[in-house]
Amino acid sequence: MWTSGRMSNAKNLFGLGVSLYFWGLMDLTTTVLSGSARPLTEGQEDNLSDKLHQRMKRSWVWNQFFVLEEYTGTDPLYVGKLHSDMDRGDGSIKYILSGEGAGIVFTIDDTTGDIHAIQRLDREERSQYTLRAQALDRRTGRPMEPESEFIIKIQDINDNEPKFLDGPYVASVPEMSPVGTSVIQVTATDADDPTYGNSARVVYSILQGQPYFSVDSRTGLIRTALMNMDREAKEYYEVIIQAKDMGGQLGGLAGTTTVNITLSDVNDNPPRFPQKHYQMSVLESAPISSTVGRVVAKDLDEGINAEMKYSLVDGDGLDVFDINTDPNYQVGIITVRKPLSFESKKSYTLKVEGANPHLEMRFLNLGPFRDTTTVHISVEDVDEPPVFEPSIYFVEVPEDVEIGTTIQIISAKDPDVTNNSIRYSIDRSSDPGRFFYVDITSGALMTARPLDREDISWHNITVLAMELNNPSQVGSVSVTVKVLDVNDNAPEFARFYEAFVCENAKAGQLIQTVSAIDRDDPQEGQHFYYSLAPEAANNPNFTLRDNQDNTAWILTRRSGFRQHEQNTFYLPILISDNGRPVLSSTGTLTVHVCSCDEEGMVMSCNAEAYVLPVSLSRGALIAILACIFVLLVLVLLILSMRRQRKQPYIIDEEENIHENIVRYDDEGGGEEDTEAFDIAAMWNPREAQLVVKNRQDMLPEIESLSRYVPQACVMDNNVHNYVLAKLYEADMDLWAPPFDSLQTYMFEGNGSVAESLSSLQSVTTDSDQSYDYLTDWGPRFKKLAEMYGATDSSGALW
Repeated sequence: MWTSGRMSNAKNLFGLGVSLYFWGLMDLTTTVLSGSARPLTEGQEDNLSDKLHQRMKRSWVWNQFFVLEEYTGTDPLYVGKLHSDMDRGDGSIKYILSGEGAGIVFTIDDTTGDIHAIQRLDREERSQYTLRAQALDRRTGRPMEPESEFIIKIQDINDNEPKFLDGPYVASVPEMSPVGTSVIQVTATDADDPTYGNSARVVYSILQGQPYFSVDSRTGLIRTALMNMDREAKEYYEVIIQAKDMGGQLGGLAGTTTVNITLSDVNDNPPRFPQKHYQMSVLESAPISSTVGRVVAKDLDEGINAEMKYSLVDGDGLDVFDINTDPNYQVGIITVRKPLSFESKKSYTLKVEGANPHLEMRFLNLGPFRDTTTVHISVEDVDEPPVFEPSIYFVEVPEDVEIGTTIQIISAKDPDVTNNSIRYSIDRSSDPGRFFYVDITSGALMTARPLDREDISWHNITVLAMELNNPSQVGSVSVTVKVLDVNDNAPEFARFYEAFVCENAKAGQLIQTVSAIDRDDPQEGQHFYYSLAPEAANNPNFTLRDNQDNTAWILTRRSGFRQHEQNTFYLPILISDNGRPVLSSTGTLTVHVCSCDEEGMVMSCNAEAYVLPVSLSRGALIAILACIFVLLVLVLLILSMRRQRKQPYIIDEEENIHENIVRYDDEGGGEEDTEAFDIAAMWNPREAQLVVKNRQDMLPEIESLSRYVPQACVMDNNVHNYVLAKLYEADMDLWAPPFDSLQTYMFEGNGSVAESLSSLQSVTTDSDQSYDYLTDWGPRFKKLAEMYGATDSSGALW
């Protein structure tokens, strides 16, 4: 009979009571083998080997072995004993062990059959081992019994504390949540055997976080435990949760985790302006949409609950200013909506409202969720450029306007309180031809050159206005000048006309149709009238018919033209327009007499009258070239002589014009020299003669700079017009002095109430003025005293 050994109390003193408990659980049975207890013969071994694969009654029956985990003793832990009734105790039976952990975790005494654990066992790593045992004949090594399998189970002890595998935890809950609001559920895991005892029974409790939160001891669900928790007062909470096994009893193992709970924001705080009054300032020159200042309403909430909407609700600047909300910083930006003027209004008052656009109904009782503040804005004065009134000018002027005529008064004013004086000028880039001039003080826009609509019909000039005290402040205005047409161009032939008449032409035959053009553009349209010139009114050869459509026909008056009698006719034609005044011109039609066939096709004409010879002889060409050469030499000689005559007015290129002194040794003859200039023209230009009187004793090198001004230019008795006319005359003079020369005009004007103040006219008047005081001025004025003072001589001065 084979039996399994029992746990020896002598070898395992660890846990005596526990061992007795397991001993009672072990089902140790004894199996009786059939036959005698003698070794197997060789034939029997073969027979046994053949029957191993057959189901047979085993010699032993193994039950499960149990062993406690976490053995801490120094000796191997005794597990159990194997024994067979064939074992006589003489050591003839050898026990062997194979399977999981055999020889590494478990060993067996091959003589006694005692099984020991030689390593520390951990049920959480492995809960059982499956082994196989066999009894062999020690001498022959033949199996005494068939191999059988048994299990060693590791018995659990409470050696693992609960663990929170997902910790630490992060959770959030809205502020002001009611008591009992779920926050998060935590879970702890115990690695001990949940089927054995209370080692894996976990109970939850809260170690830190009261009285704000609570935890369900069975499920680990965390809830709020305090009402009206305010995020603005405290936002973050650190809660420590404990999980303890053994049902929370004394001696159980425990594990903890941290739960970080954040109170999320709700809109429970209305916005408030920290300032009830704001003071701002802005320059009157601030452009549209420029920033004036910022206002901000504080809101203790955050995120969408702190969003603001600013608006202007009252004040006297609602149409002048605007306010926008900055979505990033939740501030109100006040901007300029319309142009400002310090002179018109110096200050504004605005009432600004800030409100939350996102409200929660359950917190409306904490409102109102809006607030207002007052903003005072002062407009600061700046030095502004002059302003034109109106802002654009349109002028129509006839092209025959006289030089110096005022066509428009340009008006600008300083918008500042100081009201500085204005000086006017023309931007020369807008008037490169210098057709106009503006008076520097009055702003009168005048013509400086003749206008011609046929050359330039529109002028777009820019007039500048500059403050006298601050030249950097410049305003500008656009002046559009439309040149109106006047009838100042006579009509003329559209092209050169040349006609042919056959010798066999009949009277009344059409030989040419002529038309005319006119550079003018009358409002009623062009209409031309044609007729033969007065000297050809009774022409016996040709006649003219006006078609009344701006064309005319040239017809033969007779027949019988002959080349040998006259091969070319010149017919003057008078062309008139319908303008006011009527202008006309004479054009000449050249008519050649040609030989024609019966169908009127030209066969030949005498071309000698109008065609040059096809070729010239060599002598003729040489003569022509010689003439051309002589003409060139004469031209060069004349130019050289002119250059020498003008030499006193030409400055050496190497000399500095600013440091050059030109000296003249010509001494005038005083008032007795009546040949140098006509003094009467200075007294009264209106009576000056058109013929300039030249000196008799010497020839002038340049023309007088004070030449007579046409009567049309001084009709308004304006000295300014006189200067403009002289300026234009100098610009048109190709032989005028250089541009850097100083031209002096001795025109005093006329029409003064006090008459002339010049002493030049005293010689022609019967003035009784006394010059006796000249004798008191000393020897330097002795000559003048003799000439003008009292004298005994009764003779005339001239």
